[in-house]
Amino acid sequence: MNDWQEWRKQQRAHLIARRKQITIAERASWSEAITDSLTQGFPLLQQRCVGFYSPYQGEYDPAPVMAYLSARGATLALPEVVGPHQPLKFRKWWPQAPMRKDAYGIAFPHDTEQVTIDAVVIPMIGFDNQGYRLGYGSGFFDRTLATINPRPLTIGIAFEVLHLPTISPHEHDIAMDYVVTEKTIYCLADHELQPIAREVCAMKNGLK
Repeated sequence: MNDWQEWRKQQRAHLIARRKQITIAERASWSEAITDSLTQGFPLLQQRCVGFYSPYQGEYDPAPVMAYLSARGATLALPEVVGPHQPLKFRKWWPQAPMRKDAYGIAFPHDTEQVTIDAVVIPMIGFDNQGYRLGYGSGFFDRTLATINPRPLTIGIAFEVLHLPTISPHEHDIAMDYVVTEKTIYCLADHELQPIAREVCAMKNGLK
């Protein structure tokens, strides 16, 4: 195994453990802040087909944002793992959509319509100052984003305690357009994450 792969493996274990140590009160407060940033900072999502995720191992739960967008007419989707080294399929989701669990125990819509997403909210184990995401190592999201043209708007989600100086990105890694934590919204500009106010983000990503 290459050194960078071993380093990422160690970082994943450390950051997942750190995420699981977040107290109930911290998680509630931080999650509310992330929800507010997503609903207030990205009005355009109300008019888009947006990919989300089912939370896993202590990730932020996007259910409140999904309910908010669904009530305002957005088309929502969740990913299905087709197989190793394959891009994800995004299947249409709504509050009463039939669900099943994949081999990892993660819920996804059962046999609903496959859709092409315009934007995607992506969970991150960790993230760095250049907007690169540390995931679980299977490469599903990077592989999927590389196949969608035009590439969807990417919004990474993590708690601020998972912020790293760098993940030492490689050629296959894809930087997020935005990263949202409980602290702020970060926008990728000149290959660096820059914090911006919700109001400024909303102007950049307003309704058309």
